[in-house]
Amino acid sequence: MTPILVPSPNFDARLAPPDMIVVHYTGMADGPAALARLTDPEAKVSAHYLVEEDGRLFALVPEERRAWHAGKSSWRGETDINAASIGVEIVNPGHELGYRPFPEPQIATVIDLLADIRSRWTIPGDRILGHADVAPRRKTDPGELFPWKRLAEAGHGLWVEPAAAPGAPLAEGDEGLGVLTLRSGLARLGYDCLRSGAYDADLAVVVRAFQRHWRPGRVDGTADGETRARLMALLRLATS
Repeated sequence: MTPILVPSPNFDARLAPPDMIVVHYTGMADGPAALARLTDPEAKVSAHYLVEEDGRLFALVPEERRAWHAGKSSWRGETDINAASIGVEIVNPGHELGYRPFPEPQIATVIDLLADIRSRWTIPGDRILGHADVAPRRKTDPGELFPWKRLAEAGHGLWVEPAAAPGAPLAEGDEGLGVLTLRSGLARLGYDCLRSGAYDADLAVVVRAFQRHWRPGRVDGTADGETRARLMALLRLATS
């Protein structure tokens, strides 16, 4: 896998080795438009890599530099995600421009790229995340069509498929121990989520972000039994 070098001027110094990978979709009309924006000094955005739909790989910023891809974001209390991560942009028009499945050649390149990155840096599986995970109130990418399960089967990231937990779904307006447990679990996994309070609209946003990654068959912000079971299983896996 030989990347095509298209240097971006949009980076600065990294002060510590990266220990996270953040996956994005471009959310633009096509790959050339995304590549132009990621290399435009006026845009002040970038990523380390861009993966085209046909599988071509573009290298934009050296891994040892801090690319500008995550914006305002947080994971496990860390708020400078750019400093901690390597950013991978994947060409896809996104939810606003005709979201569609990611082609096989593209995903094959992503899997090879992740293996290559992880051969150089210590990046645990539980720190391979989507942009929506680290910025759930602003972003939805790479979205529910991104094949996280496929990546995990190749050894990159976490995936679980437990039996659904019993009990009524938790939804906006609910209160009580179940909501507190849900908030605590999401925060322990890494989401920026308050650990107290009722099931409000903000919690529903975070639940949708979780579902886009780990429960893509249902992205509605309601914590049904399967959503909660997947969260608990992920917590066991992430801390084992």
